[in-house]
Amino acid sequence: MKIRIRILTAVGVLLLFIGMIASIHIGAKNIPFNEVYHAIVQPDDSINAQLVRDIRLPRMLCAVLTGGMLALTGTMMQGVMRNPIAEPSVLGVTQGASLAVAISAVSPIIRSVYSNFFMALIGAFISGILILLFTMQRASNQSISRILLAGTAMSTFFLSLASVVALLGNRSQELAFWIAGGLRQAGWIQVFFLLIIGGFFSIAALLLSGKINLISLGDEAATGLGISPEKIKLYTILYLIPICGVCVATAGNIGFIGLFIPHIIRKLIGNDYRKLMPLSFLYGSIILVFADIAARIISAPYELPVGLFTACIGVPVFLLLVRKEKK
Repeated sequence: MKIRIRILTAVGVLLLFIGMIASIHIGAKNIPFNEVYHAIVQPDDSINAQLVRDIRLPRMLCAVLTGGMLALTGTMMQGVMRNPIAEPSVLGVTQGASLAVAISAVSPIIRSVYSNFFMALIGAFISGILILLFTMQRASNQSISRILLAGTAMSTFFLSLASVVALLGNRSQELAFWIAGGLRQAGWIQVFFLLIIGGFFSIAALLLSGKINLISLGDEAATGLGISPEKIKLYTILYLIPICGVCVATAGNIGFIGLFIPHIIRKLIGNDYRKLMPLSFLYGSIILVFADIAARIISAPYELPVGLFTACIGVPVFLLLVRKEKK
């Protein structure tokens, strides 16, 4: 098993490195590798250097961080909920962000270059806090099904409101592109928030991996080993909210990474969350980096939604999991 983990780690690091270089090199305009190197190491004022520094490099970093964090949150949810089809978007955080983006799109007061990003961040946090308050009320007798039902109800409500606001403001197309997911607006400010907010809570989540191991065995087993299942579930949701919030604000609704990456890695290395969570982060980054490359080159110079490519992989895996659950 240790050899398998080492091989997976080495292959993952190599694939991620290739993807990162390719993400900067490939696009509507391919930039030679030597110019990419000089733009990073010896920057000048040429057009290609500015393209690398101001657009390609932050976009690549956003893809790496967002993909990894979405896979990490999916792994955490599946662990504490003991459900292989649990996924971050069921909490309603994505849909809360969509409503905030719709409001931003139709409001002349708050429209700016970064209005969608900050409004999405605010919307994600508000919807996440509502779920957190619901969870805290049920801390004494916590029911995962109730949390999932509350998240589903909020998701439907927020998305319906977002659609109405966008329709009334004639901004349906803008909202549709955002909901479909993509990294068109990724820049250094998004990288900053991903590193500071997402990075802090991701590290905190990784430190919780040993206790998630115990929770995945069942509440009774965890209690017998001196762990409070309610507290760990509460901490998990508390960490999930800011991570999901900043990811959604950066890339929109990119689904299924948090579903199929943990499932595939679990099949390969087992249920040890101390290994499963870091490897899920690594391969989540790989998937989103290559999905972003595909979104840019398949219909160049136009850009396709990144969520389309993650859904093409995620939907079959989801259906397979649901089929197994019924058995």
